[in-house]
Amino acid sequence: MDVSLVVDADDPDEGIAELYDWLRQEPEFRGRVTPVSREPRPGELGVLTDMLSVAVGGGGALTALATSLKAFFSQPRRSDVRITIRTPDGRSVEIDAKRVADVEALVLGTFEQAG
Repeated sequence: MDVSLVVDADDPDEGIAELYDWLRQEPEFRGRVTPVSREPRPGELGVLTDMLSVAVGGGGALTALATSLKAFFSQPRRSDVRITIRTPDGRSVEIDAKRVADVEALVLGTFEQAG
């Protein structure tokens, strides 16, 4: 199963780049994280990455994603960050960096039955 990660931050491009770099450094996600781009709208220059696709098939990858996001959110940052995680079957959870005490429990509780 692949999940989509959408980043909402003061600078969404920087936020998605930061999350992409973070996940690529995790051994469980090397080669499993793909930036997803959309075509630019009229007046925009270039192709924009607006989400990440993460392969979280079997083998505990969903637990690894939850643990990694927990660590990602614990890092000091200059602005607020919100990440929305979506599964192909339409389930989603939104995690706000300043309002979630236990990211890992939230992610696992929402998606454990997904696949």
